[in-house]
Amino acid sequence: MRGAQLAALRDAAPAGLAPALDLVAGLDDALVAGLARVGEAQAAPLGDLAAALAATPLGDRVAEAVAKLTAGSLADEHLAALAGARTALLGAAHDALLAAADAALGRDRVAQPTPPAGPLPAEAVAPLSAARSWLTELAITGWRGVDHDLVAAGSRPVEATLAVPALRRLGVLLDGLAAELRASCPVATMPAVPARRWADLWARAVLLAQEAAGVPDPSAAGVETVSGRLLVLGVDVHEHATAVQVQAHAVLEPADGGPARLVRTGVAATKVDTIVGPALWRLFTDHPVLLGALAEHRSLEVTDLPLSGGDLWWRDGQARPGEPADPFATARVLLPTAVAAPVPPLRRHPVAVAEPVLLEGYAVATGEDGGLRFTVDGERVAVDVDRLPACGPLTPALVAASTACLGLLRWDGRWTVQPLAVQATVKRATVAVHTGDWAQGPTDPKVAKAEAKAGDSVAVLRERAGRLLRR
Repeated sequence: MRGAQLAALRDAAPAGLAPALDLVAGLDDALVAGLARVGEAQAAPLGDLAAALAATPLGDRVAEAVAKLTAGSLADEHLAALAGARTALLGAAHDALLAAADAALGRDRVAQPTPPAGPLPAEAVAPLSAARSWLTELAITGWRGVDHDLVAAGSRPVEATLAVPALRRLGVLLDGLAAELRASCPVATMPAVPARRWADLWARAVLLAQEAAGVPDPSAAGVETVSGRLLVLGVDVHEHATAVQVQAHAVLEPADGGPARLVRTGVAATKVDTIVGPALWRLFTDHPVLLGALAEHRSLEVTDLPLSGGDLWWRDGQARPGEPADPFATARVLLPTAVAAPVPPLRRHPVAVAEPVLLEGYAVATGEDGGLRFTVDGERVAVDVDRLPACGPLTPALVAASTACLGLLRWDGRWTVQPLAVQATVKRATVAVHTGDWAQGPTDPKVAKAEAKAGDSVAVLRERAGRLLRR
């Protein structure tokens, strides 16, 4: 990524971005107070929301939802309309930001149809109804009114949705939201409420809880199967107290000789909050081929993996290790011309913008806010070291000493770069450090010794869980 590209990003602020985010903030503020108590301060922003969407396919439904809300009569379908309106606005903001990033990077993005979701199994109906009921109660009560009793009421829909494989995504989302609310109870005493984050989780859950949403189907029309060589660029780790996902950003060289494609693939697991740091990798022992490629920096030969948009459905049995592949060399050769894929509708959100980029030849400095900055050809970009996972060897100090960085271009009110790997000088030698280097266990002797002393918490918990199940 060159200085001219950073300058293009800086100068290409999407028109209408700030007003769209203001409309979202109006709904978020109403959710803080609770939709059962809509006063003049909340009614005006909700009216603006309805007016802004009047000319869209959602216009009539949103107008009806706002009218019912201000009249004190609210049903599930009205909450779904409000969640859809909020998601549509953030999706439009996402698309505008992604278009600006593509223009600055010179990246092509192919249009692909969104595959239809598969039908819900009969056993999913009751859990979805329970989930909608709890989400409605949260919206009516408002975040400030959340107490232990209301959070406890969420245990039933969480257990019910997690018990149905087709609803696992919704179940993990509900579990995470309930865990955050439980840790914050009573919310009324909090000095500040994370209104945007909780509203994001709530709106996503409301849409996933609709029976019309269906479930992802890897065999549906519009989901292609691909084979070829997968070259990993870097690994992003999404960690929560109750869940963790390892997401690999990569370049796929199709076996049919087509153009290289930017893809991502990931594996996820549920967990408890005591499993942290390098121990997280032990949750993914069912994926030895993927973990080996991450730790050893190898390419992967994949066969007939489903690909929806830019997301590969990972199946370890349909991949085998390939030759060693340097991610930095992959980025230099293939990343400039790799074709990107569109983002699925429910993932279109400004914070979901995550475009692989390579920066070289920069200077590192500390900004006025204490954060790191890369300066390339006189243009600066903030470096988001707060996202560095504790399960890998990459640290802020290594980023500060780096001379090349493979990262994700993100937007969080401004453009930032999240490092996934760096080349740095350590003891007069150039070393490359990646977030996935410890996928098969820590390579740092001190960390490995500490892990051995602490014991295998994952194995202990699995053994105890097995003992309970055998009783």
